[in-house]
Amino acid sequence: HVQLVESGGGSVQAGGSLRLTCVASGSTHMRYCMAWFRQAPGKEREGIAGVDSDGSISYSDSVKGRFTISRDNAKNTLYLQMNSLKPEDTADYYCATNWRLRCTENPSDFPYWGQGTQVTVS
Repeated sequence: HVQLVESGGGSVQAGGSLRLTCVASGSTHMRYCMAWFRQAPGKEREGIAGVDSDGSISYSDSVKGRFTISRDNAKNTLYLQMNSLKPEDTADYYCATNWRLRCTENPSDFPYWGQGTQVTVS
């Protein structure tokens, strides 16, 4: 059983920064893809950043250059540093793992999710 718990969300003004944290239970899952998704009101859940088992990283165009994903396998923790935040970044943010070595884009590929943390940019 995998449990993911996010934290670090909040309200921030445009141009500000936040760092999201996702702590994972167990140890083996950190050897697989870990990713961040977000879902804005009335919109579909979208993948924004992922890190493969070998450390390869990918970003969506909407956050590339502003957000940084990182993982600390020793601490079972995934991070998302968000800089230069925009009002359109307002959403619930989720960490997830697809239990595969490489990340995929389809949320349906991810069986394990955190409960989400809310980010509001005004």
